[in-house]
Amino acid sequence: MTAFAVENVSVEKNVIEKEIVLPKNTKLPKRDLNNDGVIDDKDVLIDSTEENFFMFKHLGDPINREEGSLLHKIEKSLKAEVTRTDYSNYLLKDILTVDLDKGPIDRIQFYGKYRGNMSFNFADSDYDTEYDITSIDIGMMGQLNPEYKTDFKLQFKLTPTSERTFLQNLISDAYIVNMAIPHHQVILGNSRNQVGVEGGMSTTYVPFVMRSQIARTFGNTRAFGARVVGNYSLVDYSLALNSSDRFFREFFPGTEFTGWVNLKPLGKTDGKYGKLVVGGGLNAGRKHEDYTVGGAYVGWTYKDFMINAEYSIADGYNAKVFSTNKADGFYTTIGYKLTPKVQLVARYDQFDPNRDIDGDIRREYSAGINYFVIGQGMRILLNYVFCDNENFEDSHRIILGTQILL
Repeated sequence: MTAFAVENVSVEKNVIEKEIVLPKNTKLPKRDLNNDGVIDDKDVLIDSTEENFFMFKHLGDPINREEGSLLHKIEKSLKAEVTRTDYSNYLLKDILTVDLDKGPIDRIQFYGKYRGNMSFNFADSDYDTEYDITSIDIGMMGQLNPEYKTDFKLQFKLTPTSERTFLQNLISDAYIVNMAIPHHQVILGNSRNQVGVEGGMSTTYVPFVMRSQIARTFGNTRAFGARVVGNYSLVDYSLALNSSDRFFREFFPGTEFTGWVNLKPLGKTDGKYGKLVVGGGLNAGRKHEDYTVGGAYVGWTYKDFMINAEYSIADGYNAKVFSTNKADGFYTTIGYKLTPKVQLVARYDQFDPNRDIDGDIRREYSAGINYFVIGQGMRILLNYVFCDNENFEDSHRIILGTQILL
């Protein structure tokens, strides 16, 4: 008798995860990120290279087209039962996804993202509060007809900022992705620049309200150019040749190379011992002056437990601001999921903004709780941060953050 599997999608509860019903003694295959339609139920932290594959994979998920009023559909979307946190589950995906019958585009998903946080800051006798909007994004992801093996993404950032003009800040992602080569993506356009692991991944997956100091100083930017991303069971990598411009301030002030390679020694063990990633990379180029940033990373996830560490060293860096400083930093994070919806995290974070100057090291000790109301689609973050600065007064911060993906 031939074994077979039946896939059921619950409409009554609007469950986004898929229930896989398999014959007895059938081994459930592991997640595959190479567009063969197999997704398992392992909720693991993804690294920034895998994120590129996983993001467009869920674009092809089945859409619930049941009849009903718009208000009723929105209500059911907001009541969805989601326990996985390793992908961006957009709450209104079923409503905001359009299938096209004619033309080169097969499907378009429109989406929105909001992140904001309320901070309570204490420094000696001083106390103040502030509300910071970190993300107001709207955009679309699309799939061309299957024969083209090409997807695209266009995202606009509406977050207010005094650091750049509205137009400089407006376009964040604008690129096409071709998947004609097995296990690979070829990305052309303006996309996230992978300077480090945390500095190269979306804020959706960062376990704290704020990134680590090396991530927010050296990374968290986009660049215009060409990138090749490869993903295999034992290794993944990202190699890019970009313009050294940031935020469309200048027309090609120089060229840069950004490369990162991850080794996955446990990639053939089917998750029995968890997931281990050991990686390193380089961001080097010229923007009127030379700059070089190198880094190394190790991370291990086993069931509900995770731990990682990352180190970066810079001889000049090109991020949201350009600097010729020689800087370096290190962080380590530990986390544990008490339940599928509640995660405890802690972090030690050290940064030296200028190695040529003594007595300016900045240390941050952080503890936090993540409450995944509807997976990553609706998340509440509560962080406590103690800042120990050698040349400034120490301070304490309590931060309440919110994340909503529509």
